[in-house]
Amino acid sequence: MKKLLITALFLGTFSLGYAQSDYYNDYRRSVTDVNWQTVVTDLVLSTTQANQLYSLNDRYSDYNGWNRVYANNPDRWRTDRYSEIERILGRDKYTKFKTKYYKGQNPVAVYNRNKNNDKRYKHMDKKAKAYKSNKGKGHKNK
Repeated sequence: MKKLLITALFLGTFSLGYAQSDYYNDYRRSVTDVNWQTVVTDLVLSTTQANQLYSLNDRYSDYNGWNRVYANNPDRWRTDRYSEIERILGRDKYTKFKTKYYKGQNPVAVYNRNKNNDKRYKHMDKKAKAYKSNKGKGHKNK
């Protein structure tokens, strides 16, 4: 019984840690996927704004620092990060930033959509598409 309990705790901790690292990977991609020097140039940011942006990007350079802040609510990094970027850039420049780098979508929604792309259920998409394309054709009774 004791071994079973320990195994269950270990698996629960491991799976939670794995999920947390996925969130952290999304966070890191939000920092590294954008060329921030180009953003500074394109939006004609002041030196202060550029420094604040670089400081924001360097805030959580490793998983442990990020996890100390977001362990209890890993979804929160998205809203925290992009509201902070909006504060730094201002509303107009933030809108231009979203338009260019996120095709006008809210970056929070972009990363939320990515977290729901669970590969375990991809095979169901094919079945649903096949069902929809065959719907209405029906079978003829002979």
